[in-house]
Amino acid sequence: MKLRVFNIIKNTKTEGPKNRYCIWVQGCSRHCKGCQAVHTWAHDKGDLYDVNSIISDIIKTSNMYNIEGVTFLGGEPFEQAEALGIIAEEVQKNGLSVVCFTGGKYEELKENLVNKKLLDNTDLLIDGEFIQELADYSRAWCGSSNQRYIFLTDRYNESIVKQYKNKVEINISKNGQIFMNGMGNFEEILRKVDLAELKL
Repeated sequence: MKLRVFNIIKNTKTEGPKNRYCIWVQGCSRHCKGCQAVHTWAHDKGDLYDVNSIISDIIKTSNMYNIEGVTFLGGEPFEQAEALGIIAEEVQKNGLSVVCFTGGKYEELKENLVNKKLLDNTDLLIDGEFIQELADYSRAWCGSSNQRYIFLTDRYNESIVKQYKNKVEINISKNGQIFMNGMGNFEEILRKVDLAELKL
C-alpha cells in the first residue's frame, strides 16, 4: 500500500511529546480559512511512499534518535486512514506512541469503519478544524481554541499537555529548501525574520 506524503521529518521536538518522527500527508479537502499548510491541500502532489518502507524507517530511526513516537499531520490524515492505520499499528507493536492531528471531529470519525484501525492505534488525537477567528496559540500543539485533545489510550493525559508550549523549528535540507514546522503564528514569525534581515 502507498501513502501520499508532503514531507517527513525524522526527528523533531515540536509536534507532540518528546522526540518524534513526523509525517505530513499530502491532500486535504477541508481548506480551512487561514490554514498555514495550503501547500498540502492538493491531492495530486507530494510523493508516494510504500507503507512498509516507512515502517522500517521509523523503527530504524527510533533507535538512532531515541524517538518517543510518530505524529501524523497534513494535509488531512484521515483522508488516508487505511495506510496510516497500518503504520500506526506497527508503530504501537514496537512500543512507540502515535499522535494524530485532524480537522475532523472524533465523534464523526469513529462512525466510519475505514478510520477504525488508525483510531484504535492513536494515543492522542488533536481534533477540530483550524478556525481563524478563534486563533489561539496558548495551548501546546493547537492553533485555535475549538481544537481538542482526545486521549484514546492511557499513555498520555492532560498532564503531558501542561509540560509543553508551542514552538517552531526551522529545517534546511541538503538542497537548501527551508521547512518551518511546529505551532505558532507563522506570518508573525516570518514578518519578524524579514525585519531582522532588514536591520543587517
